[in-house]
Amino acid sequence: MTALAVRIDTTSQVPPYEQIRTQLAALIRTSQLAEGERLPTVRQLATDLGLAPGTVARAYRELEAAELIRTRRGAGSRVAAPPSDATHPDPDQLATLARDFTSAARALGARDEAILTALRKALN
Repeated sequence: MTALAVRIDTTSQVPPYEQIRTQLAALIRTSQLAEGERLPTVRQLATDLGLAPGTVARAYRELEAAELIRTRRGAGSRVAAPPSDATHPDPDQLATLARDFTSAARALGARDEAILTALRKALN
């Protein structure tokens, strides 16, 4: 298991579970966390981040619902296999990514125009 680069900004308006979910989703989607890689236990990550276990559990549940991780009793949580049809991204997943980026950017104080400018630059 690799050390996760997950950080919680306690001054952010974005809830901690959402910060965890967003960061882990990005690590998985960019293959920084490989298929089959084991994630820390809920309790371990909660301890590492100084959060309640329920906060981390909620993030893991949402990642599992998005089919980014799979959890098995006794085997822990692991990164799921990427979708077989990666050439046609799911519109719902794209919308989730856009919301995640927008939420994170707004938490930094960015306004709509700055967010759109950043997206345009990323597309070029």
